[in-house]
Amino acid sequence: MSQSAHFSRTHALARLLKRFVPGLLPLVRYQRSDLRHDCIAGCSVAAVALPVGIAYAAVAGVPPVYGIYASLLPLFAYALFGSSRQLITGPDAATCLMAASAIGPLAGGDPQRYMELMISLTLITGLFNIGFGLCRFGFMANFLSHPILIGYLNGVALIVLAGQLPALFGYQGGGGHFGDKVLDFLDKAPATHVPTLLLGIAAIGVLLGLKRWAPRLPAPLIVAVLGIAAAYLLQLSAKDVAVLGTVPTGFPTLHLPGFDPARFEILVRHAAGIALISFVSGIMTAKSFARRNRYPIDANQELIAFGVCNIVTGLAQGFPVTGADSRTAVNSAMGGRTQLVGIVAGGVILLFLLFFTAPLALLPTAVLAAIIAVSCLGLFDFASLRELYAASRRELAFSLVTTASVLYFDVLPAVSFAVMFTFLWLLLAASHPRDAVLGQVPDKSTFHSVVDYPNAITVPGLLIYRFEGNVVFFNSDYFKERLMCRITAAKTPVKWVVVDASPVSMIDITALHNLIDLHEELKERGIQLKFARVRRSLWNFFDIHWLKSNPLLNRGPRYDSLTKVTEAFLQWEQGVSDTAETGP
Repeated sequence: MSQSAHFSRTHALARLLKRFVPGLLPLVRYQRSDLRHDCIAGCSVAAVALPVGIAYAAVAGVPPVYGIYASLLPLFAYALFGSSRQLITGPDAATCLMAASAIGPLAGGDPQRYMELMISLTLITGLFNIGFGLCRFGFMANFLSHPILIGYLNGVALIVLAGQLPALFGYQGGGGHFGDKVLDFLDKAPATHVPTLLLGIAAIGVLLGLKRWAPRLPAPLIVAVLGIAAAYLLQLSAKDVAVLGTVPTGFPTLHLPGFDPARFEILVRHAAGIALISFVSGIMTAKSFARRNRYPIDANQELIAFGVCNIVTGLAQGFPVTGADSRTAVNSAMGGRTQLVGIVAGGVILLFLLFFTAPLALLPTAVLAAIIAVSCLGLFDFASLRELYAASRRELAFSLVTTASVLYFDVLPAVSFAVMFTFLWLLLAASHPRDAVLGQVPDKSTFHSVVDYPNAITVPGLLIYRFEGNVVFFNSDYFKERLMCRITAAKTPVKWVVVDASPVSMIDITALHNLIDLHEELKERGIQLKFARVRRSLWNFFDIHWLKSNPLLNRGPRYDSLTKVTEAFLQWEQGVSDTAETGP
């Protein structure tokens, strides 16, 4: 084999690996100067991820050991398939709550069936992620606006907080929606178990204090260790303080769930919603840290990476995972530089799982509830709500309505509501764009809105109109209505209407038919309809022969500047023939 052929094959293999396994080449070409930083960051991530994973297992409704599995295996998978250098994957409040909400009604109180359904849901979610990534659906991240995503996550945070009240106050909680949990708390609050409550308050105080004054320390691990020590030294279990209980040791075992055709369709619907929300949440975290550290990420590759993470987690009897903002923040704060951080963190968690799970039996559940509660306080975005209040009351209303929908309808139906609400907002904005009558600004050759520039000069009889948006089926009637209003409001009788089409980048056949009707209606009133600054790309989706046979598009005059429009109108009034360009 020639040297050039060998180089070509090596280069092709490298491109293939970069395309499908982008994390492998950086590991192969790893720089030793990064090792110390990545090892320190990896140990710090493991110290946070381990107790958080155990805590989120309670939110997902599964035994604690599966929270360890969900914190462990995705770290290795994402290190190979992810495009972010710093993102840490693992359990997340929103995905855990969505999974529990989906599985709970289907399991009928049977723990074994619950686990089977949870594994199936996780695997289907992973397949959705990979399918979306291969179809290059990464743009989906843009279909949940920032205010609506804030509202959604704020609602999730409130529901998770309400779910931790029984563990913090030491009473037997009931299920149901957010309102049911709050009413249950109000009913049972007088029966609060005081030692449990004091322990929970102390844990929350230590977590908040460490977060405020020592943010680089692994606060969840420190609080968990203190909770275990307190349970051992004070014999808290003898005082009826609930503890975690035995956590199995050893490697996770692979398990394929049985196929349940009666519930498969329901699981598919729920998995699609979880895939969407978890991807949007995870990609926002990935983009945030990539922007901060000035490197690009591939949204489609992130979908594939999240899919692989969910599949390996599901095979190990875990639950859905995504990008974890708190653990990614720890990675960044500790100076992590590559995805070796995830591998180091996974190795540390694996060692703990093999040799050090025995002390977890004494971990009070109130401490786990405190860890979840403080995590949810971080999830609840007060700063963004304040910004929305100052910047846009309308978008603040969208965010608050989304939060209310999560609390009222529960998590999974609110996914559909959030997506629908986003599209309604897009349609509302696109169906009523701004419009303006244009005039020429003195001493300039440019034309601007006569409202923005009151000194702009207009020519009597000539109305230059700009519609600042695309003209399609859902707003073409509005376009006509606004134009006719402008004609009626003109100070002098209008002879020419010239549409400045420079903002229009898309038009459909419904709008074209409405323009033809408008042309005929104006013609009956003695008004000529003309167009200026029309983009040639506007006609790319239409057949050229049909366009040439269209009476308006074939014969309707077009001008490449508004100055020429004005000159042509003045010449027309003087009896000089119009020499504008015609046709598409």
